[in-house]
Amino acid sequence: MRTNDRRGLQARLSEENIATGIHYPTPLHLQPAYEYLGVQPGTLPVTERIAEEIVSLPMYPELTTADLEAVVKTATSTPIEV
Repeated sequence: MRTNDRRGLQARLSEENIATGIHYPTPLHLQPAYEYLGVQPGTLPVTERIAEEIVSLPMYPELTTADLEAVVKTATSTPIEV
């Protein structure tokens, strides 16, 4: 999920015991494994901005419909711009 207030969204979800993650905090083109490509910060500004805005929400086979609805309700009722 994208939001311009990632910390606020994560805090609100955490209050409801909903775990979140940030799986790609560094865009691929800026990771050490790709340093040899020579892509400098600022070259892909949209990618870099999105990397600062994304939050991973719960997603796994055992997630019940009720749990999914709780995640959606909490995330969409959070008084931040998402």
